[in-house]
Amino acid sequence: MQQGIQRLIGIVWLGLFLTSAYGQARTDDFLKKLFATNQNPIFQDVLRQAAVHRVQIIYTQIDRDKNNTPSFKNYYFRVDSTEYFNPASTVKLPLALLSLEKLNNLHNPRVTKFTAMQFDSAYSKQTKEWTDNTSPNGYPSIAHFIKKAFLVSDNDAYSRMYEFVGQEAINQSLHAKGYLDTRLTHRFVRMTPEENRYTNPIRFIQEDGTLIYSQPLVYNKIPFDFKRAAKLGKGYYVNDSLVHEPFDFTTRNKLPLESLQQILQSVMFPNSVPAKQRFNLTNDDYTFLYQYLSQFPGETNYPKYDAKQYYDTYVKFFFLDSTHHQLPAGVRVFNKVGWAYGFLTDASYVVDFTNKIEYMLTATVYVNSDGILNDDKYEYESVGQPFLYQLGQTIYQYELTRKRSRTPDLSRFRVPYEKRLNDSRPVVKDVDN
Repeated sequence: MQQGIQRLIGIVWLGLFLTSAYGQARTDDFLKKLFATNQNPIFQDVLRQAAVHRVQIIYTQIDRDKNNTPSFKNYYFRVDSTEYFNPASTVKLPLALLSLEKLNNLHNPRVTKFTAMQFDSAYSKQTKEWTDNTSPNGYPSIAHFIKKAFLVSDNDAYSRMYEFVGQEAINQSLHAKGYLDTRLTHRFVRMTPEENRYTNPIRFIQEDGTLIYSQPLVYNKIPFDFKRAAKLGKGYYVNDSLVHEPFDFTTRNKLPLESLQQILQSVMFPNSVPAKQRFNLTNDDYTFLYQYLSQFPGETNYPKYDAKQYYDTYVKFFFLDSTHHQLPAGVRVFNKVGWAYGFLTDASYVVDFTNKIEYMLTATVYVNSDGILNDDKYEYESVGQPFLYQLGQTIYQYELTRKRSRTPDLSRFRVPYEKRLNDSRPVVKDVDN
């Protein structure tokens, strides 16, 4: 079995090498043929203009052997690590993992993902956060930030995890794990590059206010490599003024699609990736992550989200269209999405417990027909979401018919979900995401 795992690891890394080492777009004929079976007009129009829409797709077939050990086969469509897309909120996934890893590396049993924490300010534009009225105990915690980041893609949750881990540690850790072409340079609030290098003083406390552990103001002294320019569009707005030149993403967050797919795979199938590529997580961490990567906002008690506004498929792009706000019976999607600057991205592991199928699907698409950024005129609902829904349905319907030599045992991913309490607390609406 060990030899099989090592062989699998070699295949995975060979695939990564082929797609990213040379910076050349890779497309498999299999996906071209499969996509041709769906003649939805929006789907086909985007594919015909795939370069304009900067489409990249990774479809991962998963098969099991007699010991239920998974093997993975990736199929690519226009995957190129040098073609920039804005990762938006997908960066919340690695930040959640790095936050849990940092907690575990502290080796302090009194500091866990559920421990109350408070953020102070000690540098320009930093803000305090001492309480959180959406949490069970009224305090922020890493666990609560992860819930908010996964359930509705809350932006403050990401910024606070960024402050906990620190800019230098974030990037050094991701690079050490083999995600070499990634960079996370900023919070999701308006700050200068220098302000983003400083991260807040933080303390972990008992609920009576007694200090358990404190972390001082931290500064990242290591420079970023911005040699590869990333500019997009023909203009952009600053306040109400139109600047007639491409928008510069060179110093913004970057998370190539294959890295995003591999980070998700490292969470769902840690033994399938090299040891150095995994995050230092406990069994309880994995169960917690599986729950909130797949739980619906309407199932969740803290925060108590408005289930009508934040419906089941709100952050499940491959199953979201104008009429389908629920997943098929028996389906759960473990994923992270992002949307910003005209880009829509989703990295998903899909499980159908009823039909006993599983697969991964990761994709990004750009929908900005006027070429102007920051004008809030992106075709998310008219083009982007319909395209990703049709892509998701194309793969899902194919998987329903794909022959497998063995039926997978998916019990590892059957996790307990919450049931919404009928209490008097107001629901949470209009999250900044």
